[in-house]
Amino acid sequence: MQTPEITAYLKTYCGWSAGVRAVLAKYTLPYTEKDIIQNPAFRWEMETKSGQPLSPCVEVNGHMLADVSGEEVERYLIDNKLVQPSDAGTDVPTNAPCANEQHEGVVKLNL
Repeated sequence: MQTPEITAYLKTYCGWSAGVRAVLAKYTLPYTEKDIIQNPAFRWEMETKSGQPLSPCVEVNGHMLADVSGEEVERYLIDNKLVQPSDAGTDVPTNAPCANEQHEGVVKLNL
């Protein structure tokens, strides 16, 4: 099986992004991470390539998976025979948003 070329457009802290990272780690797949929070140019790149603003987005061998969870990335990899199914667990949920605690203390602007 040839190793796929993967670019993941992720947020620094995000449940969905953590799920994508967990799936890629589960299958020990190398990937390029582009943090769209730390580098706004990566967000622009992601939106241009995916045609929409929601993340995470994962590009696998030139095919963009837009606004996906780790579960959806895993399903794509298995369905396209890029990995063999594995029952191994992950250290975080692969299909969950951020926990509320991660957002406590975040200032919200009321416009």
